[in-house]
Amino acid sequence: MSGRARLALCATAATVLASSALLPLVDPATWFLQAVLLLALQSGVGALARRAPLARPLTVAVQALVTLLLLTLVFAREQALAGIVPGPEAFRRFGVLLEAGGADVGRYAIPAPLSDGIRLMLVGGVLVIGLAVDALAVTYRTAAPAGLPLLALYSVAAGLSGSGAGWLWFLFAACGYLLLLLAEGRDRLSQWGRVFGGGAPRSPGRVSGGLETRGGASAPVRTGRRIGALALGVALVVPLALPGLDGGLLGGTGGPGGNGTGGGGTISAVNPLVALQDSLNQPEDREVLSYRTNAEQGEELYLRIVSLDQFDGTTWKTTVRGIEDVPSPLPDPQGLFPDVRRTKIRTKISAADGYAQNWLPMPFPASQVDIGGRWRFEPVGRALVGDRGQTTRGVDYEVRSLVVEPTAAQLANASSPPANLRREFTKVPDSLPAMVADTARRVTKGSTNPYEQAVKLQDYFASDGGFTYNTQVKAGSGPSAIEKFLRQKEGFCVHFSFAMASMARTLGIPARVAVGFTPGSAQADGTMSVGLRDAHAWPELYFEGVGWTRFEPTPNRGSVPDYTRSDTPSGDTSDADTPEPSRTSEPSAAPSASDSCPPEVRKQGGCASAAPQVAAGSGGDGPPVGTIVLVALAALLLLTLPLLPLLWRTRVQTVRLGPAGVVEGGAALTPAVAAPRTLGAWLEVTDTAWDLGIEPDESQTPRRAAERIIRVGQLSPDPAQALHRVATAVEQVLYAPTPQPPPAGLLDDVRRVRAGLRASASRPARLRATLAPRSAARVVWALSGRWTAFGTRWSERAAERWAALTRRLPRRAPRQG
Repeated sequence: MSGRARLALCATAATVLASSALLPLVDPATWFLQAVLLLALQSGVGALARRAPLARPLTVAVQALVTLLLLTLVFAREQALAGIVPGPEAFRRFGVLLEAGGADVGRYAIPAPLSDGIRLMLVGGVLVIGLAVDALAVTYRTAAPAGLPLLALYSVAAGLSGSGAGWLWFLFAACGYLLLLLAEGRDRLSQWGRVFGGGAPRSPGRVSGGLETRGGASAPVRTGRRIGALALGVALVVPLALPGLDGGLLGGTGGPGGNGTGGGGTISAVNPLVALQDSLNQPEDREVLSYRTNAEQGEELYLRIVSLDQFDGTTWKTTVRGIEDVPSPLPDPQGLFPDVRRTKIRTKISAADGYAQNWLPMPFPASQVDIGGRWRFEPVGRALVGDRGQTTRGVDYEVRSLVVEPTAAQLANASSPPANLRREFTKVPDSLPAMVADTARRVTKGSTNPYEQAVKLQDYFASDGGFTYNTQVKAGSGPSAIEKFLRQKEGFCVHFSFAMASMARTLGIPARVAVGFTPGSAQADGTMSVGLRDAHAWPELYFEGVGWTRFEPTPNRGSVPDYTRSDTPSGDTSDADTPEPSRTSEPSAAPSASDSCPPEVRKQGGCASAAPQVAAGSGGDGPPVGTIVLVALAALLLLTLPLLPLLWRTRVQTVRLGPAGVVEGGAALTPAVAAPRTLGAWLEVTDTAWDLGIEPDESQTPRRAAERIIRVGQLSPDPAQALHRVATAVEQVLYAPTPQPPPAGLLDDVRRVRAGLRASASRPARLRATLAPRSAARVVWALSGRWTAFGTRWSERAAERWAALTRRLPRRAPRQG
């Protein structure tokens, strides 16, 4: 076997060994055999291309093409031409599988079921890493950098699996890399000639490859093996002597007062400022709870541990209250009226052996708890607390609870809470900075009831206020921590929940903070798994008739309840019974496909590109004219390519808003002409918002879409009113029995909206919208649609011609017997 063939074999083996770290992520592991087979084919194609020989870049390109064909054959055979050649439908299939795989990764805990999307991600990822390793180590003969893609593959697997056998997968990956380095070293030494090894004679009739000595292997090879073995041993042994990171939190390992070692400690209390953050930042997301529920929407089932209802100016904490024996059933939730919709559910929960918490996690509000051991009931917070050392370690229990589903109208029309409850849960310390109350009043300005105030506070933190989620920010303590958070606009769930609860209290809304877990990840067997990083804190606000109600101000965490969404009607229910009209077709990306180029645009050269005029030099010593033309065209092409999105967006905007767009005095236009132009004006508004980062939502009506653009884009009153007028004109075109012509001034309204959106955006956002507009994706969509239509027409014509040809062929007369 030649040195390069040996190197290719070792590169493939190294990729296979590193990819074995992915085995714990998915069950079953049948994908691994498929990946190994396809990887072998990919490596074989590379060996043939190098033997041809082909240029190095061409070799890599051939391998990449074959890899694409193999993936198409396996995952998109039905959408491909001849079952192997990928077309637009095949790439669309890849996109669907990757999107589904990403959703499955986020939905399931490890090990996840082997869906088609996850299989494509695993097999495709291994092939991409294998191609990179083969190209670096074999084609370009640089084996050392090939360790980077191998490290990336192992790191992804190790970061996701978190299994106790991580050292074994590291050993496999490291051995594969050392094997690759050894093969490259042997290949290089064989090209240097004979290595001096003490004067040993060569064997008769045998040509030395430069590696043989009397001792078998040469000294450099033996030294390399020893160094590799020593480095591998150090990498495996040294981490065992280093201090480890305990589980921290609500996850119950090695916390304060723990009595175990390593992963078996005990946490006897919740410190939300420290423990929550420690849990969210753990390098390993260990499971602390698993449960099974009959709730229809299990992904919205929060597990609540305890409520923090006392804010003394330093921190939020639990009020010391009396506890009692656990009644069966538990008392009815405070303030919940019979007319509020509710659903009874049952949840069976199992706590991990390493999770020792003296507050019991359970859905809120619980109505009955079946559990053994020494547990007591705290009636105000509706929580169960362990007595005389009782913890959650390894316990199994069943909770019957209510899913309370109030309407926005019920929350908006809630009466005042009882005086004693309002007095206790609206207390704020005198040391609270004035900025907290001032910000609360500013954010909720114009609200007519506490519900609207609460929703505006939630939206301010979750979407409208420019806050970002970051678990690395220090939690801090005291009133100054809230003020600092409101200024820096960066933090994690503790910051968001504490700030919203404090601001709600300044508005006279009873509020407290709940600590617990988000719903967790779905398992293949139907259970839900809750890990350390699912620890969470959220505010609860009290509304008479509904009781304590969950809100979710933390962006990108948990789920926002339907009754708190800002687009849900509140006090005014005039539109509640009016169904949203459904659209059976979407407006086109341009005002009209048949519109001709405007004369003004044609004069400016915007419709057709003219060839650059090149004057020939007077001398005969310069380069040929043809060379100059080609170089000039190439330079023009290089300069134009990055500007194509900008040029396309400018032309579309000119067509929509120029003389061919919506014109003043539109009453003279016929409905057939006015409708496309009105839709073109609306598309200009949505594309402008899209370019500035507000993605379009085709499922919303124009009115809802306008409200969303106003809210996210933070439009001032004048552009907001203009946007409402544009949306009204579009609804006239789409839904009115007799569409009306576009009103006069619609073009000015569109310009006002564009100016308002750009004024409220940051300078980088405006620059991005100008140079690389996101709405240029419509070009790709249009080309994909045309390609699909072309392929369909071509297939139909080919079938018609074949049928006509078969009809012309003479038929053989039947044989006479």
